[in-house]
Amino acid sequence: MNSTEKPAVNFIKSIAVFCGSSDSNDEFIYSQAYELGRTLANKNIDLVYGGSKLGLMGQVAKGALENDGLAFGVIPEFLKTKEIVHRDLTDLITTQDMHERKLKMHEMSDGFIMLPGGFGTFEEFFEILTWAQLGLHKKPIGILNTEGYYNDLLMMFNNMVTKGLLKNETLALILVSDSIEILLDKMHSYESKVETKWLTDKEQT
Repeated sequence: MNSTEKPAVNFIKSIAVFCGSSDSNDEFIYSQAYELGRTLANKNIDLVYGGSKLGLMGQVAKGALENDGLAFGVIPEFLKTKEIVHRDLTDLITTQDMHERKLKMHEMSDGFIMLPGGFGTFEEFFEILTWAQLGLHKKPIGILNTEGYYNDLLMMFNNMVTKGLLKNETLALILVSDSIEILLDKMHSYESKVETKWLTDKEQT
């Protein structure tokens, strides 16, 4: 890109957020979930998330809704019957299972952000990341690394590259910051370099 060219801009209208349904015992992590929801609302970016009223999930939705934003929940039927559903969302979409939930969140979103969370958060993040690696989508994927929560994971990613089990261009699919504003700026200017033809002719034979 020469000096006269402007960086590409993604017109992000909605972001899917993956995060924990538990209450963090770290006050700042808890508050940052709310702050992300508030920031999305102020930027007129719709929130798409897992539909729970609990934990960090509940906080990110609260942050969006209390600041006149739109919050769309996507939840599988077997979880909807439990006392976890947020009843004040802009809309609540019910799916048959967890896989359909992720597919629906993907369809509704222009990008993805992972906040601190547990196994479920990892599972959602890595499936969306794998789809990007395979060229199934070119949407930006971000990690909000609040208080270094994902430092060890990021070190593991670098170790995978060092050991030859992950390519640098694949690692570049992941955008990371501990700042909400900086992460959103990275997502807006992100341009996927992934080829849709993932395997070479030799590897396919």
